[in-house]
Amino acid sequence: MADHSTRSDVLIVGAGSAGSVLAERLSADPTCRVTVVEAGPGPDEPGVRDLTRNGLQLPIGAASPLAQRYRTRLTDDPARDADIVRGVTVGGSGAVNGGYFCRALPVDFDGPALPGWSWSEVIPHYRAIQTDLDFPDRADGGPIAIRRTNELVGSTAAFVDAARDAGLRWLPDLNAEPIGENSPPGIGAVPLNIVDGVRGGPGAAFLEPAAARPNLTVLPRTRVLRIRLSGSRAVGVETVGPDGPSVLEADRVVLSAGAISSAQLLMLSGIGPAATLRRLGIAVSADLAVGRRTWDHPEWVLPTTWTVAPQRPVLEVVLVIDGIEIRPYTGGFIAMVGDGTAGRPDWPHLGVALMNPRAAGRLSLHSTDPMVAPSIEHHYDRAGEDTAALRHGCEYAVEVLGTTTQLGEPMWSTSQHLCGTAPMGLDTDEHAVVDPRCRVRGIDRLWVVDGSVLPRITSRGPHATIAMIGHRAAEFVSAG
Repeated sequence: MADHSTRSDVLIVGAGSAGSVLAERLSADPTCRVTVVEAGPGPDEPGVRDLTRNGLQLPIGAASPLAQRYRTRLTDDPARDADIVRGVTVGGSGAVNGGYFCRALPVDFDGPALPGWSWSEVIPHYRAIQTDLDFPDRADGGPIAIRRTNELVGSTAAFVDAARDAGLRWLPDLNAEPIGENSPPGIGAVPLNIVDGVRGGPGAAFLEPAAARPNLTVLPRTRVLRIRLSGSRAVGVETVGPDGPSVLEADRVVLSAGAISSAQLLMLSGIGPAATLRRLGIAVSADLAVGRRTWDHPEWVLPTTWTVAPQRPVLEVVLVIDGIEIRPYTGGFIAMVGDGTAGRPDWPHLGVALMNPRAAGRLSLHSTDPMVAPSIEHHYDRAGEDTAALRHGCEYAVEVLGTTTQLGEPMWSTSQHLCGTAPMGLDTDEHAVVDPRCRVRGIDRLWVVDGSVLPRITSRGPHATIAMIGHRAAEFVSAG
């Protein structure tokens, strides 16, 4: 990787799914000096690639060097807490997740109707990041290879057989628009960025191949503490890394640290809800609704009596019906539901996830120490309609699957899809933190490019959309 100079044209905070794509795109211009700062280990460190490439395991256990845990309050009555896990390495959460790489739906973009973000405008960017190996006649040409499981065994096969017996159709392509033969309700194979067992997310596909460019520098194990502002302009960041504290200057600063860390950095830097910042003694540079309305996919998880078929992707198919995804996890889910009890065997679970929830959560700062995690509250039980929809989804799952497995009592969980902490919107939107070009309102030369900017959560898991945002926003950052 290139020698680091003290000043960059663009400094990107976070080498996750959006930051990796953005860095590759910007550094393709040899006159643009790009620095990427990543809190986690680099891919060349011993053992890292072994963990990130193995798409049949989630390297997110309590001892994983690639995972950071945050505590969240899932529900209020009664109070239920859980861990949410974020990947910390080149590739971010996309380097440690289950590989679900599904596009959003047209309504997710045409609904908010933000300029530059219509469905017809984002589709070319979805296509540009991936190559779908199952549909080679498409005009896709990106470096992320997509494949679906076609040989169904074990619990996945039992799930599909039961769904077909219940009269549900097979959806040939969950990445296609939900019309015609791809119109729910039905079941379909999950598009995965896992090919022959190897996970190839945005970090591996975009940033790693570009890392040898002389104008691109990646600084692993370097944590950003604050954004440096000169008046109302971002001029760099304060960091602490292997060589101690440092100030990195840049003409443009982009936060791609994920929905939690990007929001935390904004607030630590005086950009956020003024009353909260003043209470903590932080000088307010921009009074914006950072973290005031967050989104995630609430999920009820039910234990099953299916036997484990080892060495499978975590999720191979989903059943889509009425805004619900019913997910037959193949195993490896204990860490996700926070049960790491030593010696307890892993087993397949069924997830029932609500894809268009009404209840919003909140992320807030309660310390000026960058090492202290922000407070996260999901408030999943605040909307009675959401709970009713999840209950209905579970009843439907029992009805469809009851002959193939015994389903246990559902427990509250989360799909680990937190987003919307710095949402995009027009200036008339009181919730908008960034404008439709991802620029932070009221602060010059500062962008947010990751899942933080989603004005609402997508109707599918957001990973592919977050990578797409990195590709889409490159022209905005490049233009300055």
